[in-house]
Parts: sequence; C-alpha cells; structure tokens
Amino acid sequence: MNLRRDVFQAIADPTRRAILLLVASQSLTAGAIASNFDTARPTISKHLQILTECELLHQEQSGREVHYHINAKKMKEVADFIEPFRQMWDERFNKLEAVMKAYKPKK
Repeated sequence: MNLRRDVFQAIADPTRRAILLLVASQSLTAGAIASNFDTARPTISKHLQILTECELLHQEQSGREVHYHINAKKMKEVADFIEPFRQMWDERFNKLEAVMKAYKPKK
C-alpha cells in the first residue's frame, strides 16, 4: 500500500519540526539526528521516513551512511502557502494595536 503523506500533517508533529530545524543548518545522519532526542532510534527513523516521503528532506548516500538534507524548494512552497495568512494576521494585529493606542480610559 502506497501511503501519500501530507506536508502539513508532517510538520504538525513537534519532533519532526525539531528535526527540520536540526537539518536546516547542516546535513546529518540518522544517528546524529537521533542523538538529539530522548526517543528510540526507530521512532526517529519513522519521523525521517515521513519527512522524506513529504519531500521536506532528501537522502544522500555517502558510503554506508545516509545523510539527510533539507529540501529548500519544498520548504519555500510551504512558506509561500502560509504567507497570505501571516500577512492577514499582521494587518489585523496592526489595526488592533492602533485601536488600543487611540483608546483613552475614562477617569
């Protein structure tokens, strides 16, 4: 059975977000990634599998080791999708801030 993973379900998990933050600055092996967590290594392997299936991470074979790299193109797609929502909330908070600054309590 070929399971299709959703990128937003993948990044909903805090461990997977932490993995993405680790791999964002440098490529790491599964063991190096797992050493940053207090969970079992097979659990981290499952998280890596999900992130790879969603194309948020790429695998690169280097001898016997597999290095994980962030897929910047896919991350940009996620950021581009979220951007209009961020702008909308920025505008709403700016309007609220303006109202709060203009508000003068009665004495």
